Amino acid sequence: MQTKKPLFIFEMANNHQGSVEHGKRIIREMRNVCCEFKQFDFAFKFQYRDLDSFIHPEFKHRTDIKNVKRFQDTRLSMDQFDELLREVRSNGFLAICTPFDEISVEHIVEQKYDYIKIASCSFNDWPLLEKIAESNLPVIASGAGSSIDDIDQVVHFFANRNIEFSLMHCVAEYPTLNANLQMNQIDFYHSRFPDLKIGFSTHEYPDNLLPVKIAVAKGAVIFEKHVGVPTEEIVLNGYSANPEQVRNWLLAAMEAYEICGVVGERYQSTEKERTDLAALKRGVFAKKDLARDQIICRDDIYLAFPCKPGQLVASDLSKYSQIQMKSQSLLKNQPVMVDDVIIRNNSQSIYAFVKKIVDLLQESNVVVPLGSICEISHHYGIDKFERTGVAMIDCVNREYCKKILVVLPGQSHPVHYHVKKEETFVILHGDLTITLNGEEKILHKGDIMVVERNVKHSFSSETGCIFEEISTTHYLNDSYYEQEKDFADPRKTTIHFTKEMFKKINGNG
Repeated sequence: MQTKKPLFIFEMANNHQGSVEHGKRIIREMRNVCCEFKQFDFAFKFQYRDLDSFIHPEFKHRTDIKNVKRFQDTRLSMDQFDELLREVRSNGFLAICTPFDEISVEHIVEQKYDYIKIASCSFNDWPLLEKIAESNLPVIASGAGSSIDDIDQVVHFFANRNIEFSLMHCVAEYPTLNANLQMNQIDFYHSRFPDLKIGFSTHEYPDNLLPVKIAVAKGAVIFEKHVGVPTEEIVLNGYSANPEQVRNWLLAAMEAYEICGVVGERYQSTEKERTDLAALKRGVFAKKDLARDQIICRDDIYLAFPCKPGQLVASDLSKYSQIQMKSQSLLKNQPVMVDDVIIRNNSQSIYAFVKKIVDLLQESNVVVPLGSICEISHHYGIDKFERTGVAMIDCVNREYCKKILVVLPGQSHPVHYHVKKEETFVILHGDLTITLNGEEKILHKGDIMVVERNVKHSFSSETGCIFEEISTTHYLNDSYYEQEKDFADPRKTTIHFTKEMFKKINGNG
């Protein structure tokens, strides 16, 4: 069964001291503690040993062996465990049990427990694991002291049998000192077994609340602690928590969850956070008088501190954004307010075009050098890029220059000329229609065309074309267009290809 909330397991072990009534008291007092923690699920866990077969016949009556004596002194019958199990159910707990032998697994199945827990000492007890797997119950396992090879084998064992399996980081030192808690193992388990629920089975001193906070922060979702209730006759061991210590433990976990916040998604900022950040941003001011309906260029504005509430700020000036004045004008040095302008974000359009460019490059088998920068020229605005524009990929620019130009199907590039540089076009893919000083030619794959200085030229492609431009040094502002007065401003957007794009283009992804 899957629990949607963090699961906190109370391990009774032998802390019932062989008394059903004392066991019930522990369950009830823990129930009283849990009532205020609605954000968690809770379970009680018992331990089953069929002592008649579990302990070697020659050792059954040995009182000088600590654990043999403890197991015998706290022995309960199955009828008594049935009574405790009913108490667990009636108090709203899930029921979990750790078997240490095959007969105990059969009892767990008969009594319809919700989970089987595998103790660290039994982690690679393969005959026991085979029996547990037959039950088909969800499994929670602690791997204290196990090698990574053993852990891999056990995880794969249950995965191959489609059995729900959760893995607990655990240190079998009772109690565990801080220096030996090894909390980074939770990260290790998450990395190695990303599909498993990872938990923390704790044996530190009960008043030590730091480990549970760390476990929460590292993404543990199941937590196990030994619990008991002390009396005049019963003294708890050094790693078992009394009800008040359990309450503090749960409070610490709750606090850690609150501090850690949302999981798996970006958090939503508060209004106060947004207001506080806005007050520290640079505002947008008019560098010159701005006319109504004017498209605002970077040269028309400047940034300065402080800004007013509702003012356009630096973070609104994405290279993908076009900002236009509404029906009113604005004087020099006045703040540009959000309500005074229309903002259009072109990022989705640009990246849709980039995808088409990458797809055409991949189809062509043209190799694009890693680190090359792509410049999207959209002379009449990004919304008209599919009709007029070109993608220019800058590869080298020294005394010589190399670019790769991508013309999408149906796209054209306006008439222009260069004063400083001479170009040679080499067609690598598709067909290109080029016009030199009014004379039109159609170039095919493998064709070469020289474009001398001061020669007016334009080009287009019906089916899409990729060509190499080899030239002398490229200089900024050395392209002179006949229709420049009609162009949009800005008319170029620089794109940095991602690693994934390079892999796709060059056939590695």
